[in-house]
Amino acid sequence: MDIIKVFANNVKKYRTEIGLSQEAFAEKAGLHRTYISAIEREKRSIALDNVQKIADALEIETYLLFVEVK
Repeated sequence: MDIIKVFANNVKKYRTEIGLSQEAFAEKAGLHRTYISAIEREKRSIALDNVQKIADALEIETYLLFVEVK
């Protein structure tokens, strides 16, 4: 399992499910839009505090960002 790919795919999946653009989501999470874009494109690693910010903004349990959906 490629954890960066799983995380990136899950961030994008949950973000689009709630109908937020990268810009709106970044604002809600307190992060920069280009940072969210880089995460979704698998170009950035991410600090644990930012993982929590993303999960909180998505209103999901943090572990769901690391569960591979087949």
